[in-house]
Amino acid sequence: PLSRAYYTRKMSQGKRHNQALIALARRRCDVLFAMMRDGTFYTPQGS
Repeated sequence: PLSRAYYTRKMSQGKRHNQALIALARRRCDVLFAMMRDGTFYTPQGS
């Protein structure tokens, strides 16, 4: 659900499909890197 909302937001900003997917992938990579750096587990926002 969070990924779909982010993708939809990027599409509404005028991004093409591939650009929106790349932005989403980058966001996911940033989260994974921060988890490895900090030694934490994933907790969705709002929890």
